[in-house]
Amino acid sequence: MNRAVYNQLVKIIYDKSGITLNDNKVTLVSARIAKRMRVLGVEESSDYLRVILEDDTGEEIIHLLDAISTNVTRFLREPDHFELLKQLVCQWLSDGQRQFRFWSAGCSSGEEPYTIGMTVLDAMGDARINQRILATDISTRILKECLRGEYVSVKVKDVPAAWRAKYFEQEGRGRDALFRIKDIVKRLIVFRRLNLSVTPFPMRGPMDAIFCRNVMIYFDTAVRKNLLDEFIRLLKPGGYLFVGHSESLTGFVSTLRCVHPSVYIKPAG
Repeated sequence: MNRAVYNQLVKIIYDKSGITLNDNKVTLVSARIAKRMRVLGVEESSDYLRVILEDDTGEEIIHLLDAISTNVTRFLREPDHFELLKQLVCQWLSDGQRQFRFWSAGCSSGEEPYTIGMTVLDAMGDARINQRILATDISTRILKECLRGEYVSVKVKDVPAAWRAKYFEQEGRGRDALFRIKDIVKRLIVFRRLNLSVTPFPMRGPMDAIFCRNVMIYFDTAVRKNLLDEFIRLLKPGGYLFVGHSESLTGFVSTLRCVHPSVYIKPAG
């Protein structure tokens, strides 16, 4: 890919999503947009750039961001986070709380918000509560996968057998089996497209917990700072922010307190 074209595409991607791409990502960007170029019948990257610049609808930008977005996730990823979430929900229930709000920011193909839903359902037992999970991603393509809630057998290998029986409908057997999320979990979750680099967000909160794991690594300092400010605004006093195990908020915020590796609390009062 021509360097000048690459630089323009990188700037568009950053302006529209906050995703930062370094100079060594030329091969990755070229490979990711190649499929879209074939769909459009475009052979040169400079012609594809022209398509983007001349598209007044903004639809091609969405296709570009879909192509660039990395979606790597799995059920019960970083399981200690969900063990802690279950403990927190149990404690909040014992304190009399009956309304819960959670947010999976950068939900990818849905494994994270569905895991949150199953964790909370397990914690609540027979208690009657009002819980909602907001799940957002910038990729329209991946959100369609979320809404289907269908996963091949290898995708659910880390899900406990009891959960597979309780929260999934299985079609077929063995390696060809398909697992569908049951409505008891699906109805808890609202999936929406959201660009995390554009603040303020339309939500009012307060949120009991926000999961934004392995997402901020794609953002520069300015975008991360604005994003964290919004998380702080939306969290309730005593609410929790979960980030990826490889991420740290050191140097970004002083109003969140680290209580566990990659877990932060917004202090009450």
